[in-house]
Amino acid sequence: MVSSEYERRIAARFATFDQDGNGYIDREDFSAAAKALLAEFGTAARSDKGQALYIGAEAFWQGMAGIADRDGDQRINRDEFVNGAVKRLRDNPDRFAEIARPFLHAALAVADRDGDGTATVEDTARVLRALGVAQDIALAAAGALDADGDGKIAEAEIVPAFARYFTVPE
Repeated sequence: MVSSEYERRIAARFATFDQDGNGYIDREDFSAAAKALLAEFGTAARSDKGQALYIGAEAFWQGMAGIADRDGDQRINRDEFVNGAVKRLRDNPDRFAEIARPFLHAALAVADRDGDGTATVEDTARVLRALGVAQDIALAAAGALDADGDGKIAEAEIVPAFARYFTVPE
């Protein structure tokens, strides 16, 4: 049985995706997230990294819509989001990770300034801030992702943490 506390926590995560604050998650929210990241890092939309990010955003949107858009109107309201997360993802965070992976991979590539396949803690915090996370929370979250303390964050650290944040009860 899903606790109401878990449902409240998942409902609060809804705002992370609703970039324009219109009460729905839709394709435009994912495009807006990609655009904000590209602007933050000065990456051109038509570059390879920019195109990969938009493709990843579209794949993420399609995966989310497949899980949560129960009425097929191409937008996900808060109830659909909560029910989608609770009923379809709570016991399978790996599925959410796979849906998010193309976007997260491309976002990491945008933030990876030296091409080593990782982003610094500071650049990871910039990614989070560009996606609407408050600065203090972004810094704390990015720091927590650096489990080995090397100052770098790899995809293997980001993807499971992202999935846990949205699917696993704390």
